[in-house]
Amino acid sequence: MAFLRGCMNGSPVKLRTYIVEDNATIRENLIGTLEELASVEAVGVAETEDEGKTWLSAHGDQWDLAIVDLFLRQGSGLGVLAACRARRPGQRMVVLSNYATPDVRMRCAQLGVDAVFDKSNEIDALVEYCIQHSSGHAGADSGKPMAMSGHSA
Repeated sequence: MAFLRGCMNGSPVKLRTYIVEDNATIRENLIGTLEELASVEAVGVAETEDEGKTWLSAHGDQWDLAIVDLFLRQGSGLGVLAACRARRPGQRMVVLSNYATPDVRMRCAQLGVDAVFDKSNEIDALVEYCIQHSSGHAGADSGKPMAMSGHSA
């Protein structure tokens, strides 16, 4: 399993994470936060739907987690999510958006998203999600999607 790569010494395995976010400030702050707090290694970024779909498809064995914003400079994060529905077991897709409404969460669930986080108040939950999956607990949930309601329920 990808999350258990190199976990011989018991330390958390870095999640190879690809980020689709068009706002450079948000993207850089997110990368810094996740690398510092959650054992995440950013393996690439995209600002548009086409860039995200192209990289994720071409590098299917080089990422463990994709974090996708829905509203992008070109296209939509929904297109990225749809393009990655058929992914390797253990790979996770999560959405980080300012528009994490119940309708958006439902649409994301239909596209096979593992979790949805609201940028305004669920960054801590995203960090915890990454910590959980980098520490080898990913296999414990047998691939079931996380609750789509985040902490707003």
